[in-house]
Amino acid sequence: MKREIHVPYTVEQDEDGVWAAQAALLPDAFANGQGDTREAAIEDLREAIVVLAEEVGVPDELTVTVEVS
Repeated sequence: MKREIHVPYTVEQDEDGVWAAQAALLPDAFANGQGDTREAAIEDLREAIVVLAEEVGVPDELTVTVEVS
């Protein structure tokens, strides 16, 4: 079975110019990605999330619509 999940993430560039992306799939299950570009770090993170989801499972999700001013 396939399931689409939405995972918030952050991306930062370190002092050496390497991009690092991080996300929490569950409160105690984190994934990380790195790359020479922002896009490469996000793609590496995406692959890490897939592996992590296979190991720990996929979290339940709740979708909420909010007004943003």
